[in-house]
Amino acid sequence: MSIRPVIPRTNLTELNRQGFAALVAELGEPAYRADQLHGWVFKRGARSIDEMSNLPKRMRAALTERGYSVGRVELGQLRESIDGTRKLAVRLDDGAVVETVLIPMGQGRFSQCVSSQVGCALDCKFCYTGTLGLSRHLTPGEIVDQVLLARQLVPDDVRISHIVYMGMGEPLHNFDGVVESIRMLTDPEGLGFSPRKITVSTSGLVPKIAALGEAVPVNLAISLNASSDAVRDRIMPINKRYPIETLVEAIDAYPIHSRGKMTMEYVLLGGVNDSDDDAHRLARVLARVRHKVRVNLIPWNPFQGPGYDRPADGRVRAFQSILERRRFTVTVRTTKGLDIDAACGQLGERPAS
Repeated sequence: MSIRPVIPRTNLTELNRQGFAALVAELGEPAYRADQLHGWVFKRGARSIDEMSNLPKRMRAALTERGYSVGRVELGQLRESIDGTRKLAVRLDDGAVVETVLIPMGQGRFSQCVSSQVGCALDCKFCYTGTLGLSRHLTPGEIVDQVLLARQLVPDDVRISHIVYMGMGEPLHNFDGVVESIRMLTDPEGLGFSPRKITVSTSGLVPKIAALGEAVPVNLAISLNASSDAVRDRIMPINKRYPIETLVEAIDAYPIHSRGKMTMEYVLLGGVNDSDDDAHRLARVLARVRHKVRVNLIPWNPFQGPGYDRPADGRVRAFQSILERRRFTVTVRTTKGLDIDAACGQLGERPAS
């Protein structure tokens, strides 16, 4: 089966600006109707053509007769954590399921973690999604529709302020779909997200890192997770193709906005990559890019199978302290959604028990 989905022409959520203009012209309607149609889909979040009350009945009828519809994703299940995190199981048109997570940020805001693939091909050993293999890429509309769906589930006085491509899948493996979805999300006449509020996380597809920087001015996070090739080869097979030094070179070349920093994600696995030696070696590895990166330490979030241990809090603090003494900016990821399998590295539909 191809990993590239077939995108139906009749799904309005898949259309970009040019697509709306072409559709309106095809229907023989004035050009301004394209902006109205686009606004209903991406600004007002309409889920049906019948809702589009400022479009003439003849136009709505023509769209319906030609088989056009709005959106393809449906809410399969909603689970809420004791800490306020919400995990949405989203069912796609072909029956596949992906998960997206709303993470509370305080002051009436959520950050949304979106998925870009059904499963993942990279087989990182500490990530549940990696155990599923890859079924297919998501379409741009399926990515954006996760946000449109989530907006309907939060109160009117709460907003989704940040988007992070850290859900299921390797975003840069689905490069074209992810870039197009970012363009849709940042359209000022649509969802209107600032590119600075969007972060794309990659496990290290080096050729696509530079391409992302050229295509869209978003934040980048690199999932590094080891200070040596020997360890990274073992826990992240992609390292055999793009080893750490090659990855650091790509980081050094990546454009970042004024006063911004790239995030280096480091999942701490007890007894594997969390020693003092690992911390000192990581500082040496990142020395030449220290001025443009921050390190985000992520104590491993467990799931059944791989046999790793979550490090003790004291070990995490010791690792952090070493890096800070080497003048790195270091944060520790606050674990949220652990009780509903919504934390970093836990996403993916579980088999029925």
